Amino acid sequence: MPVLKNREDLAHLRTSAKAKLKEKTISGATIFIGMGTCGIAAGASDVAEAVRTELAARNLDTEIVSVGCIGTCANEPLVDIQLPGKPRVTYAKVTPKMVPCIIDEHLVKEQIIKKWAFAQLTNGTGSAEDGLTTYDEHPFYRKQVRIALRNCGMIDPESIDEYIAVDGYRALAKIVNEMDNEDVIDEMKDSGLRGRGGAGFLTGVKWEFCMRARGYPKYVICNADEGDPGAFMDRSILEGDPHAVIEGMAIAAYAIGAPEGYIYCRAEYPLAIERLKKAIAQAHEYGLLGENILGSDFSFELKVKEGAGAFVCGEETALIASIEGKRGEPRPRPPYPAVSGLWGKPSNVNNVKSYAITPQIMLKGADWFSSIGTPRSTGTAVFALTGNIENTGLIEVPMGITLREIIYDVGGGIPKKKQFKAVQTGGPLGGCLPVDALDTPVDFDSLTEAGATMGSGGMIVVDQDTCMVEFARYFLTFASAESCGKCVPCRIGGQRLLEVLTRITNGEGTLEDLDEIEYISEYMSEGSLCALGQLTPGPVIASLRFFREEYEAHIKENFCSAGVCAGMFTYEIEAELCPGCGLCVKACTSDAITGEKKQPHVIDQSMCIQCGACYQVCKLGAILIKRKHEIVPLETA
Repeated sequence: MPVLKNREDLAHLRTSAKAKLKEKTISGATIFIGMGTCGIAAGASDVAEAVRTELAARNLDTEIVSVGCIGTCANEPLVDIQLPGKPRVTYAKVTPKMVPCIIDEHLVKEQIIKKWAFAQLTNGTGSAEDGLTTYDEHPFYRKQVRIALRNCGMIDPESIDEYIAVDGYRALAKIVNEMDNEDVIDEMKDSGLRGRGGAGFLTGVKWEFCMRARGYPKYVICNADEGDPGAFMDRSILEGDPHAVIEGMAIAAYAIGAPEGYIYCRAEYPLAIERLKKAIAQAHEYGLLGENILGSDFSFELKVKEGAGAFVCGEETALIASIEGKRGEPRPRPPYPAVSGLWGKPSNVNNVKSYAITPQIMLKGADWFSSIGTPRSTGTAVFALTGNIENTGLIEVPMGITLREIIYDVGGGIPKKKQFKAVQTGGPLGGCLPVDALDTPVDFDSLTEAGATMGSGGMIVVDQDTCMVEFARYFLTFASAESCGKCVPCRIGGQRLLEVLTRITNGEGTLEDLDEIEYISEYMSEGSLCALGQLTPGPVIASLRFFREEYEAHIKENFCSAGVCAGMFTYEIEAELCPGCGLCVKACTSDAITGEKKQPHVIDQSMCIQCGACYQVCKLGAILIKRKHEIVPLETA
């Protein structure tokens, strides 16, 4: 690899890298395979092996490129075929058995298999194919604006040349040659970028505090300790575009005067760590990290610190303690890390998404970024869209888009024509919003006003079959277990809240418990040391606020209308309605259902685990839910 000694060297390399990419699309075919964690989990490794085997059998010299997640996780594994002068076509839910047909029809015969095609990307490589949806037109992508995710799924994350070909490190070259540190900070302040880690503090102001703080050396830290259930935004960016994060951190380091930085990433993300380390090594070899970057006076070293997976280490002071080799516990603030952080020196901590966006702000300008989104929440928001939603995956949408647009336009609505019930934003410490809040704009202030939070980007959609009491209990179980135990309000309050919620879901609650929830929550929010304890009651308070009738039904009627809380009901088979088809027997995982073929079946209550599988498969309504005093079908409960 050549060492880039100045801005001109980088420009020459960019020209060369772009030419190589263009030559690829002209001279030969390329197969792109989504090899992010979501793709691998869906079977992409087997698909990749099938592709290699088929190419070898046909003696085809076709390049295979592993890319990160493009966002549509529900359609993994994804395989793209790029023919010379033709659009790049994506095939979804590819299995090894489909590979020979795709290779034969598309790669050899140049005939697109339209029934398997998901979308096409022209990107200047050829005219659109008739009858195929382009990515820009696809419902999942139509309302998205990809800035942090701009390269994910598009380029080889393990190739620094491909990153440079798409203007990578151009922003870094610009600032070290044209701007001083205050110019960079002013640009960030003018952009209005608020930290994407959850707190939403203005990034430029945060950098300014650290730049003006006394003490040396200073440190730049990336918080990649993503531990929310159902969240995978940071992981996907690190896996799909690690150089964007490295470049963003280098820009931040230049702005605050830091010679060293750390990426704190949990060890449970082995692929992200592997690609990060490769990217850092490549940047070093090109002279984009290390001493006198691009011939300037700016020097910057970057290391990866693997975390052990404690959720509390997502809090910046606990994260800093962990880097120092101490127990991951938060400490009182002030002083804030910008004044006294890593080893007592001024330190700047930002999220993966904040750093990934930074190079684009420096390259395209603050006015460009601030023109997207709303005046107080500029730019885009990245969400992991999960739960009872058709199009689960990773999305990046402009701030100000409504929850309704995300759920129904981007997400495709609720599966099986079921009714939307609530959406949880902000992860396990966030809040759930009901159907009445669907037209709430998605930005920091609007979500807070509505009773939820932006958080770091988790968004979980639930349907009519979800019990909101159990839903809150689930998140509370996670949050209380992840308490570091340092402060009493969090350590004890979380456990007491969980005990109350457990009583209610077991049918042993009282109306006084609802007052107890509010009492404990208030003191946890006011007295806890860090955001983990302060926000742990969030899901409980939000669900109690918007779904109080469900709590009261659990207490007064001893019944869970969703059929989820096992302590309140039993499943029973109505003999007159049961034809003895055996579907429920096959669905039962605990062997609790017995009966002869074509004869009414019976559920052994001592063996039933109340999972509801039998109810879901019974098409004749023969399986009923028994309340405390009566038996009713679930729909009418």
